[in-house]
Amino acid sequence: MSFNRPRHILGLALLVLALPGTANAHVLAGEGGGFLHGFEHPLSGLDHMLAMFCVGLWGAQMGGRSVWSLPIAFPLIMVIGGMMGIAGVPLPAVESGIALSIIVLGAAIAFLWRPPEWLAVLVIGAFAIFHGYAHGAELPTAADPADYALGFVVATGLIHLAGIAVGLGFQRFHGGQLARALGGLIGLGGVYFLVA
Repeated sequence: MSFNRPRHILGLALLVLALPGTANAHVLAGEGGGFLHGFEHPLSGLDHMLAMFCVGLWGAQMGGRSVWSLPIAFPLIMVIGGMMGIAGVPLPAVESGIALSIIVLGAAIAFLWRPPEWLAVLVIGAFAIFHGYAHGAELPTAADPADYALGFVVATGLIHLAGIAVGLGFQRFHGGQLARALGGLIGLGGVYFLVA
């Protein structure tokens, strides 16, 4: 087994992301809030990571244009939610919306839901507003909003790519059954976030 193979490198990266330090309830030490803090933010909360991973995994499971359209639409729409959060526009039940995103996306994967692409984009877009809002509302006061936003969009894209890679790998080697099982587990994790 050589670590020159992309799937081994991706597996190692996912293992590192799964370490306990990644679920720190969105706490970033010190002042700042530029690109690096924005990049770290999606990685600092397991709830955000799971939902963003699911977007890539679901896109890979659906196949066709959805492999790329879902992961591209999510961060673009997330920026709108981020701007709403920065501006202080009221949005009720943000944490519940984030938890529901994990439940719905996990269930979509588990039950192999393949809606038309426009409907899938609409679903992930609604949830992207909540995720973006949480990022924007938690923007440190000393931050450069543009750099911070760029950081969290880049990190989100990388998490989507990890979901795509895992989804395509599962389709290739296991006929997609592992992806469905993983979606079910992630959906159950969303229930935990909803009631916790």
